[in-house]
Amino acid sequence: MSVSRAGGTDASNTSTASTANDAIEVVSRDEWLGRRRELLALEKRLTRERDELARRRRELGGVPVTSDYTFHTEAGPATLIDLFGGRSQLLVYHFMFGPDWEEGCPSCSFWADGYDPMVVHLAHRDVALVAVASAPLDRLLAYRERMGWSFPWVSSAGTTFNADFGVSPPTELAAPPIYNYAEVDQMMDEAPGLSAFALTSGGAVLHTYSCYARGLDPFNAAYQMLDVAPRGRDEDALDWPMAWLRRHDQY
Repeated sequence: MSVSRAGGTDASNTSTASTANDAIEVVSRDEWLGRRRELLALEKRLTRERDELARRRRELGGVPVTSDYTFHTEAGPATLIDLFGGRSQLLVYHFMFGPDWEEGCPSCSFWADGYDPMVVHLAHRDVALVAVASAPLDRLLAYRERMGWSFPWVSSAGTTFNADFGVSPPTELAAPPIYNYAEVDQMMDEAPGLSAFALTSGGAVLHTYSCYARGLDPFNAAYQMLDVAPRGRDEDALDWPMAWLRRHDQY
């Protein structure tokens, strides 16, 4: 559905969508309840599997981070430890915003639209959340203001941070590009990802987890809501899955 900036709807698109709804099978209440109970059993199994996956994720251990990164932040130069902001756990969203880009990636912006409400809750569980991109800090902050966000955002310009955590091509030309833990024939200069870090009592930083590509899917609340809408994400007929997406100030 097309939505105007004023919040209205495009009548022609609404009509098309309503026609698509006509394909939904009409069933009796009893039949629907039977199907729903079968689906509930699958949902419960998935929930248990998700819990087990989370447990195994926590048992991965952590790899010491030995590189000295200097990030550009609103408060001046900062180390990776500084990004923890006094907490012992850190989540870094690797935001696609290249050094010469005029604006951030629409898909990453779609994900980032949900971050501001999370920050305060994560902080009360000893977790800091920060976005990192390779664009200059002033450009990041200008885009953040345009989008109406307030979560911490820092620049990794001049560091190997993006390459070291698999969201930019390797700095060594002879090294094969690897994305999502597999060699790829070609890699974009910017790719999305999420990394987790822990700070030990001795001041060591451990890299405990990273995920990429569809692994980021659970962190997009809008997609999770669309998954329970009558037509789901409704992307099958598009040229590519996110062809419908715009930055929230461009609909």
